[in-house]
Amino acid sequence: MRFAIIGSGAVGGYYGAKLAQAGHEVTFIARGAHLAAMRERGLQIRSPLGDFIVRAQAEEDPARVPEVDVAIFAVKAYSNAGALPLLAAIAGRDAVALTLQNGVDSVDEVTAAVGAGRVLGGSTYIATALSEPGVIEQTGTHRRIVFGEVAGDTSRLSPRVQAIHDAFAGADIVSEPVPDARVPIWEKFCYLSPFAACTGAARVPIGPLWSDPSAKDLMISAFREVIAVARAEGIATSDDLLDRIVAYVDSVPASTRSSLLIDLQQGKPIEVEALLGTVVRRGGRACVPTPIMAALYAVLKPHASGKG
Repeated sequence: MRFAIIGSGAVGGYYGAKLAQAGHEVTFIARGAHLAAMRERGLQIRSPLGDFIVRAQAEEDPARVPEVDVAIFAVKAYSNAGALPLLAAIAGRDAVALTLQNGVDSVDEVTAAVGAGRVLGGSTYIATALSEPGVIEQTGTHRRIVFGEVAGDTSRLSPRVQAIHDAFAGADIVSEPVPDARVPIWEKFCYLSPFAACTGAARVPIGPLWSDPSAKDLMISAFREVIAVARAEGIATSDDLLDRIVAYVDSVPASTRSSLLIDLQQGKPIEVEALLGTVVRRGGRACVPTPIMAALYAVLKPHASGKG
């Protein structure tokens, strides 16, 4: 298949490299030093699964991107204003746009850019970092994508989801196709939003928070707030979702930091609107109280641009 990767950093770059290694035609969209490094030396992946380098087309100008079957959208949500027009230009008339962004707003935003019926939603579970231009480091071995349709007939697996799954699976990507992607997207969000909010506001990894009874209780209450918003939106989250979230947090290493905390500590912009602000806004529209998430949003919002 022919893929374009919009957002060729830690996440998009990794998956694009896996697809290119498997023989698919991949075009990376990048800029600056990262683009120059990929053109000069290729894209290098350092991973416990094995190191490798791929040499594939890398462009900044969307007009230079050939026709594609799938455009994977993996930029940080705060970059959408500039990235969505690129996606629209690259996706063309027949391509499918698959968003792997954090949060629950992306599907609607991508649909507005490329048109209804051409969007798939997905969540990814991976730990990667752009360690230097042209080099992506993976910690651990997680490389899972859960994705599927978000509109129309979501009662069965669609042919286009199946085709993309086959490509992912053949590229050693742990792929989980689903008929309706909205539930897994929201279930991940119900965990990720409070996790990012609490670790970011406290400026510490999960260990010190989860081992403190007061902080743990606050986090669990925040999980409950987001789950309530999801259900008010008509999302059929599982009855045991909170128990599964708590069990998952029990299992993660104490040193685990959210990507929001990592960006905050590095002075970069943070996804505060996509991960926190949307909870407060959606909760307000649905008359669902979100006092904890609202307080954490107020604390982190001044740092949205990375200048705080």
